[in-house]
Amino acid sequence: MSKAPPTTDPTKMGIGRAIAVLTSGGDAQGMNAAVRATVRVGIYTGAKVYFVHEGYQGLVDGGENIRLATWESVSMMLQLGGTVIGSARCKDFRNREGRLKAALNLVKLGITNLCVIGGDGSLTGANQFRTEWSGLLADLVKAGKITENDAKKSSHLNIVGMVGSIDNDFCGTDMTIGTDSALHRIMEVVDAITTTAQRCDITFYSASVVCLCCRYLALVTALACGADWVFIPEMPPDEAWEDHLCRRLANQRARGSRLNVIIVAEGAMSREGKAITSDQIKKLVTDRLGFDTRTTILGHVQRGGTPSAFDRVLGSRMGVEAVMALLEATPDTPACVVSLSGNQAIRLPLMECVQVTKDVTAAMAEGRFEDAIKLRGKSFENNWNTYKLLGHINPPETKSNINVAIMNIGAPCAGMNAAVRAAVRMGIIQGHNMLAVHDGFDGLAQGQIEPITWNGVSGWTGKGGSVLGTKRTLPGKILEEISLNIAKYNIHALVIIGGFEAYVGGLELVQAREKYEEMCIPMVVIPATVSNNVPGSDFSIGADTALNTITTTCDRIKQSAAGTKRRVFIVETMGGYCGYLATMAGLAAGADAAYIFEERFNIKDLQVNVDHLVEKMKTTVKRGLILRNENSNANYTTDFIFNLYSEEGKGVFDCRKNVLGHMQQGGTPTPFDRNFGTKMGAKSVIWLTDKLKECYRHGRIFANTTDSACVLGMRKRALTFQPLTELKGDTDFEHRIPKTQWWLKIRPIMKILAKYDIKLDTSESADMEHVIKTKTLFAK
Repeated sequence: MSKAPPTTDPTKMGIGRAIAVLTSGGDAQGMNAAVRATVRVGIYTGAKVYFVHEGYQGLVDGGENIRLATWESVSMMLQLGGTVIGSARCKDFRNREGRLKAALNLVKLGITNLCVIGGDGSLTGANQFRTEWSGLLADLVKAGKITENDAKKSSHLNIVGMVGSIDNDFCGTDMTIGTDSALHRIMEVVDAITTTAQRCDITFYSASVVCLCCRYLALVTALACGADWVFIPEMPPDEAWEDHLCRRLANQRARGSRLNVIIVAEGAMSREGKAITSDQIKKLVTDRLGFDTRTTILGHVQRGGTPSAFDRVLGSRMGVEAVMALLEATPDTPACVVSLSGNQAIRLPLMECVQVTKDVTAAMAEGRFEDAIKLRGKSFENNWNTYKLLGHINPPETKSNINVAIMNIGAPCAGMNAAVRAAVRMGIIQGHNMLAVHDGFDGLAQGQIEPITWNGVSGWTGKGGSVLGTKRTLPGKILEEISLNIAKYNIHALVIIGGFEAYVGGLELVQAREKYEEMCIPMVVIPATVSNNVPGSDFSIGADTALNTITTTCDRIKQSAAGTKRRVFIVETMGGYCGYLATMAGLAAGADAAYIFEERFNIKDLQVNVDHLVEKMKTTVKRGLILRNENSNANYTTDFIFNLYSEEGKGVFDCRKNVLGHMQQGGTPTPFDRNFGTKMGAKSVIWLTDKLKECYRHGRIFANTTDSACVLGMRKRALTFQPLTELKGDTDFEHRIPKTQWWLKIRPIMKILAKYDIKLDTSESADMEHVIKTKTLFAK
């Protein structure tokens, strides 16, 4: 992290400066969140911010296409799909004459900072514009259209890009704005067709996922729905793939599967460069196997709809970082793109990312498909490797004689079943016998244990809740019974999927190793809870689904006030003492405040919030949204806050109260939770397999080291295994939360976007990082 001067006042960074924001190329859900954040944070810094309507065409045409933005002008944008300021592909900007007009329009308004939201083509055009800037100004001076003084004032153009594209085909970022929302649309359709096919005994369904150049959507959809095969251009199938495909489908049918799913990406091809289409596959399967086949081609439905919570948060965070990058830039700073790596917002040189993106295309054209996968980045490579393991490796004929038990602990959440499915199938692939433990530690103590097969977990990725059954009971009082059943069923390793109870239960089993030798087996805890409160992981399975449920509900609640005006809603969220859901939902839904336990508040703070809403009602935005975490304060309850706001707002606004309750734990898992659960489940069993080899001594398994019982979690940019005992120091056991939580650092963003007069911490800002130069490493 780079250190900004300690005297930097973020509210004065932009004084005397002007920023223009435009969206270009194909639209993507979440662009509006990025525009909103850019405008509001720009205004917060003291800068003037301008909309450029209709992308680069508006930049060239000027006039009413470039308008001054206000705080209120970006209100109610968060939940809208597409881009409200318009996006157009512009031929004029590709010519120097067009760029000359664009430069003149910017100079006239004193704009020297340009924020571009679009794909690699749009961002490349922005970089070319910046490179030519001095020459364009010289031509304008020569033509008498601007003065020397005008040129001097606008001598340098800063460019920052945000990648808005459903394709997720831009190297350097894990996710582009719009990708997650597109996955939501795709999974809605695939789930619906899958349900119909199963009920009608249609035995095969082939979906063509159209996603332009990159086939990330096809790959993640295949993981999220448990597809039998996926065709993507980055990795064409091996020779004789037709035989392999038909053999695989026939084997699945022999195992009792009633439905097969194949995902075909646009541009899929064989290793000989011949196109592979959904119609071709339909004919192949129908002719060879006689299966009743249906083909569904998804088109622009992938671009439409309401943006997901992830894309709203991503767009908001990127918008903030983009403004900071513009205002901190110097004439020597290269044009940069704001990217996402793990849960970190980073800055990368724009043209380095563009070059690596082009390298992928070159690698594919040259037949270097393994290189193309690696160049796509770690996220794409990990998804591909997980898919290959679960989808294309047949279980070995020789068994390992290892028994791995899987259980769910704590409250149910969406995505648990995806993790169980992946763990079961990965275990079977490793040659292990997989055992299902029903009803958590109670079931382990009572012997509710049975073998679980490959087909036994078919269709689990899209199921909410916990099919295995789950309870909150901790093992401390039933250790004797648990140890007896571990011995009885000859359990050699344990996968524990759940929330804080799973973490504490795992600790209790580790502590019991001194007394019970049966507990000396490798164990892994996979965090799965809507509360996102398990130490050792930045994210938990299930939290994304709950967050989307809250965000969607808040959208509807706010919409209900569109006609009545002057209304404030108090909404209570779940999460125990962890304020993750309230904070992130507040950012995604555009809340005016979010009360959480981690950030203590008093009656004065409540009064400030009420006064803020009173002032807000004087503007054109006459509605308010307040979120409260269920355990944020024992005295300032939801009822108390509702009554306070109702009393203090008399004559100005009225209040409504909503307690969302257990609806936050239900529902179909989001694509993120399905994918995350699948990768976590698969990775946990691979780790256990390696650990079992380490712990095999004198003809038996004996694991008593601290690193033989771990939490598998996402830490910043990677999935890591951390010993349970080492995480105790970072745990607040009384309140069931980690002592350090990464998301607290982004709470100021929510407050600034709600127009509170607070200081944004600029003492640490993102360094300009660099894309790893993989081209030379993978070249022939």
